[in-house]
Amino acid sequence: MLQRIQSIWLLSATIALASMLFFPILTKNINGVYMPLLYSGSYIESWDVGEFVAIRTKSNYPLLITNIALAILCFVNIFLFKKRSLQKRIALLNIVLIIGFAFWCSIHAKELTGGIEGASFGIGAYLPAIAILFIILAIFGINKDERLIRSAERLR
Repeated sequence: MLQRIQSIWLLSATIALASMLFFPILTKNINGVYMPLLYSGSYIESWDVGEFVAIRTKSNYPLLITNIALAILCFVNIFLFKKRSLQKRIALLNIVLIIGFAFWCSIHAKELTGGIEGASFGIGAYLPAIAILFIILAIFGINKDERLIRSAERLR
């Protein structure tokens, strides 16, 4: 049912995956110019004559689309509560895809000017791990539901 705990965990994972769009993976200071790397691409941020300027230097639409697809897959998984085994398989698939996505992002981060040396990692770098944790907790909730249903069937 929708009021089960795994729905809350999957919604939390969806929020974590969706918030990855707004938080930088890392920020690097190159000659006084800040260069944050987001999942949508990299930017150059600087103060130019008293105003803030942010210019996109490189777009990475495959990363952006993959991030959105992962969030949608996690959100759709909430509504598969009647098919618990399918819900669990999709959750495991989502974990594998998030791990691959995080690896892909780390490769993309190394392509920054000067690599990742001297960069400060932002909250966006930790959000995939948080999303994986929420999905694992959802899988525990699904297993708990399965045990509850099996015990109820034994009583009948």
